[in-house]
Amino acid sequence: MVGMANMDEHERKVVMEFCHLLEKSKQLFNGLRDLPQYGHKQWQAYFGRTFDIYTKLWKFQQQHRQILDTKYGLKRWQIGEIASKIGQLYYHYYLRTSETNYLNEAYSFYAAIRGRAYYSRAAKEDRSELMVKKLRYYARFIVVCLLLRRMKLVRELIVELDRHIADYTSTYEPDDQIEWSLVLEEIKGFITADSLVTVLHADTNPIVLSHRLSPLTTPPVEKSQFMNLTLQEILIVGSASEQVKFSELTMDMFRMIQTLEREPQEDYNHIYDASPAPGRVPYGVPGQKGYIENGERPLRRENPHKYLLYKPTLSQVLVFLASGFKELPANGALLLYLSSDGCFSTTKHPEDMGYDLGGVLTSSKRDGEHKKQKEAHCLYPGDLYPFTRRPLFVVVDSDNSFVFQHIPRYFGQPLVTLMSPQDTPPAFQDQQHNGSLFTLFLHSPLTAFCYCCNLTSIPIHHWERCQSFVDRFVTEASRLFTRSRVDSSYLQFFGDDFLRLLLLRYVFCDVVLHLHRAFRGRQYRPRCQPPLPEAELLEHPSLQHLVLDLAAHLEVRTHFMENHEID
Repeated sequence: MVGMANMDEHERKVVMEFCHLLEKSKQLFNGLRDLPQYGHKQWQAYFGRTFDIYTKLWKFQQQHRQILDTKYGLKRWQIGEIASKIGQLYYHYYLRTSETNYLNEAYSFYAAIRGRAYYSRAAKEDRSELMVKKLRYYARFIVVCLLLRRMKLVRELIVELDRHIADYTSTYEPDDQIEWSLVLEEIKGFITADSLVTVLHADTNPIVLSHRLSPLTTPPVEKSQFMNLTLQEILIVGSASEQVKFSELTMDMFRMIQTLEREPQEDYNHIYDASPAPGRVPYGVPGQKGYIENGERPLRRENPHKYLLYKPTLSQVLVFLASGFKELPANGALLLYLSSDGCFSTTKHPEDMGYDLGGVLTSSKRDGEHKKQKEAHCLYPGDLYPFTRRPLFVVVDSDNSFVFQHIPRYFGQPLVTLMSPQDTPPAFQDQQHNGSLFTLFLHSPLTAFCYCCNLTSIPIHHWERCQSFVDRFVTEASRLFTRSRVDSSYLQFFGDDFLRLLLLRYVFCDVVLHLHRAFRGRQYRPRCQPPLPEAELLEHPSLQHLVLDLAAHLEVRTHFMENHEID
């Protein structure tokens, strides 16, 4: 405890109140890890209390900085630690709510730490644990910047992190220096994989594009009374063993997260001044009056709620699925996205389509487990049968995806399954660690198209012109979709902006790969269940012509079949 002898009563009260708030905040923060990761009501009240105490602590240290500096001996790294904890709170609240506004708040606190150099003297304290806190702060800030697509800043932070890791290892020769070197390599590999196709300014500097849903990218639709479902709950599972990852996000997970979020539409000018300013109330602090009604969800949600699972056990997948299932409101739909290695069956004469054909591994192939244990972590199509009691939309990106085409509709509820190609042409196989081509089509169709045609960079004016071809394709595909004889499941899902986007990008993927010379062979094309009509949609001449026009504009027409070759 700080010596109180040389303080007057007011100063003593300030220091004691600060110590009380600091201790209380640490207790609440440490308790967050014990909260259940699933469900909504179980954790919101606790998060609200934690936000409240940190808001008080942050304002208190701003208002009484002089006393705390001179009488308590408050150091800059301690202020940085408080700001870092608030940044973490906002990031974890984003993970639990899927609202990108909280990412922006996390960013503003992390940026303040760097802008005000709160950790600049951490090395001079001669305490290795302070340096570790600084390195962890950098790793967390990089994740937030990646999700906000602030790539120029990401590159600056990597350079700084590299330098701080070098200082840390040379000063302390710590046991964890290999782990920190690995973190650095992971993030560098992730950045490389994320920039498969570079869009260039006229001055040849790269442009960072967002691929979140916006009013400009929302596909048009002719509404009908059948389109009565909205996407409410999402489970994203990433367990592809060879794929680049950073933190607990594989490249496929990273892309799908953004695909299933709206672009924030509010004004965030306060972010750029690197200042959680005194008196500024952060965006929608949980626990504030008017934010939560009756202890339930926020009054207005921009995005469907997501669970993110990196290499989970099978039991975790089932528990989180059950939780999403339980949380579904009336007319709500659940989306399950799987990016996983195949778990293959050795059954000679399969009888049960639910379990005899194999499935996908939820945990890595390289976990050193023997065969029977690996099967324990295999998610089979049959494991999903109970969840078809409610509207279910499944996306499987795997080399064993097609086994999911046999899921029966026992309960008569809408059910759609989109399945990636099970194989990749030899020319593209050495790039699979950079993320799946199928998921790339669902995330950014034009990037995937360029990648298929070996285009690694494209000027912005070309990109925008080409994007107009993709937009025309999506508009035409949407028109054909509602007018062709598609299964009623599709129409019920088609009214939701996100699910419509996935379905139309699936159609684009199928048409492109069907016409592409390198992808001749059914194993190189995706599948869906129920099947979409071919003549009326997947092989419709107007869609094929738009793809070939796009290829001609990019001067890659030779990658695609001639009109007389198209079957």
